[in-house]
Amino acid sequence: MRHNCAINHLGRTSSHRHALLKNLACSLIEHKRINTTTAKAKALKRYVEPLITKSKENTTANRRLVFSYLQNKRAVTELFQVVAPKIANRPGGYTRILHTGFRLGDAAEMCMMELVDFGTQAETAATEVKAEKKTRRGGKKKAETAE
Repeated sequence: MRHNCAINHLGRTSSHRHALLKNLACSLIEHKRINTTTAKAKALKRYVEPLITKSKENTTANRRLVFSYLQNKRAVTELFQVVAPKIANRPGGYTRILHTGFRLGDAAEMCMMELVDFGTQAETAATEVKAEKKTRRGGKKKAETAE
């Protein structure tokens, strides 16, 4: 029974688990959304949300504290300069987990984890890219270029 077990060990040693969460957090901060298993996403949520809360106040102490967790200068800079101003008014709940189905190889439950305030921008950017790629075929395109 799972009495009083606070964290999911993810079937890894402590050092491996910390390295995994650190890398996932850096990827989430840099790319704004990642695809991973649901268990890892839930563990990452508990790991990264306090760091995002710390980034709201841009002090040297908070930067050093966040850097001690992430060990990545680019991720810390991105967090304090890009992510923090967007979530300044939000009282919590900075991440969103969207279930995407099951992995084909081992049927692990997969999900997409994203930063909440960046989700709609990524969707609109994807639709804009798709709209740009469309081309017309046939006589209309030639007629428009002739005029």
